[in-house]
Amino acid sequence: MTPMPKLTSTNHDAVRFGAILRRLRVARGWTLIIAAQRCGMNPNYLGSLEKGGNMPSVGSLLEIADVYGTSAADIIREVEDARHAARKQRAEAEAATEAQPTSTASD
Repeated sequence: MTPMPKLTSTNHDAVRFGAILRRLRVARGWTLIIAAQRCGMNPNYLGSLEKGGNMPSVGSLLEIADVYGTSAADIIREVEDARHAARKQRAEAEAATEAQPTSTASD
């Protein structure tokens, strides 16, 4: 599998995806090297995925999910849930800011 080029800007979904991969790997007690060997990937590439510096191809995602004993759909669903939670939190923060009274010159 050919690694995807490194992202040039922060992709929050890539960061969320990476955190999930790292959690799954650590829960199994695997080092990055062991996980990479089991996935048939370069440890630097897998490390880049975990840091949110890359998004995997569909083939890589399917391989990682298989090795980690989960489904690609479950991983994507978790990324999607985290994305929705972040949006909700951002919207609530914006609403709270808008609800605050504005000060006037006489204050």
